[in-house]
Amino acid sequence: MLNLKTEITKIHYTRDPKGILFEILKFCSIFYGFGSRAKNFLYDKKILRPKKVNAFVISVGNMTTGGVGKTPVVTQIAKYLTENGRRVAIVSRGYGGKLNNKKVNMISDGVSVYYDASEAGDEPYWLAQNNPGVYVFTCASRYLASKYAVNNFGVDTIILDDGFQHRKLHRDLDIVLMDSVKGFGNECLLPAGPLREGAEALDRIDKLVIVSKSTKHDTAKKVAKIMHKRLKLPTLVCYNEPDYVYNIKTGQRLMDGMDVTAVSAIGQPQQFYDFLKDFNVIKTVTFDDHHQYLPTDILDIQGNIITTEKDAVKLERFDCNNIYALKLKTMIDVEELLK
Repeated sequence: MLNLKTEITKIHYTRDPKGILFEILKFCSIFYGFGSRAKNFLYDKKILRPKKVNAFVISVGNMTTGGVGKTPVVTQIAKYLTENGRRVAIVSRGYGGKLNNKKVNMISDGVSVYYDASEAGDEPYWLAQNNPGVYVFTCASRYLASKYAVNNFGVDTIILDDGFQHRKLHRDLDIVLMDSVKGFGNECLLPAGPLREGAEALDRIDKLVIVSKSTKHDTAKKVAKIMHKRLKLPTLVCYNEPDYVYNIKTGQRLMDGMDVTAVSAIGQPQQFYDFLKDFNVIKTVTFDDHHQYLPTDILDIQGNIITTEKDAVKLERFDCNNIYALKLKTMIDVEELLK
């Protein structure tokens, strides 16, 4: 089930990787780094200028690939803003979806969801399901999607999901997330490491959020203090903890201690598996990030299956009554984050 992509991910989060594959990837990183630095240079020197829309634009992103935990933070921000009377739209690239993202796709108008997970992409679909009253759009051009939202629906606040590297659109607040354990991995640029940009990008960060994916948050608090001192940036901690496990068809909760098979297709699956300590995990089945599930992927799995909510949106179309999802609770001081 695991392919070259998964093997490369292992290299990304090994502190001192070795081997011929790493050396090849490191050579390729030279060219990636040149392109990344050139783009940033052009924008930093105002040779290229980002386009503006008539709305307050918040970007939630990260400097690395993989699952840092942007989507729940985007939801917390959207909920806070909506409750405070803002008209909010979430804009995503729609990675992994089948829709033509060269045009603007409205995934949700805040009331109805118009596409399924395979069409919209798992993250935009989850955002559409979990953010009532919030518009969700996908498009490769975040500017076009944002402009469409403002001009057609009176949106006054745009949240860019995974927007830190998308410099074509002006933003008023750049929020960057960092995993408290994984950090910046081996600190190499893609494809040798998980970094999308080099150190020059640090100057663009307005707020840094250290994401704790553990029931013990001491590490995250220590990392936040270190990064605050090192980067001289306002730094907050976001706490993610397991809440409960529910059947994706019936909503019925699964009791602790049950035998389960854990299934996932996310960027950093081990953190999900670690959250299942209250269950007897007899087996883990790991697919590549953004994997599009087929019925055969789970056909032979007997007993209860636990997956992530991100995976659940792609599995709910199957005629199976034994699939459960882990509900996480995300805690962050959004008011402080948006100051």
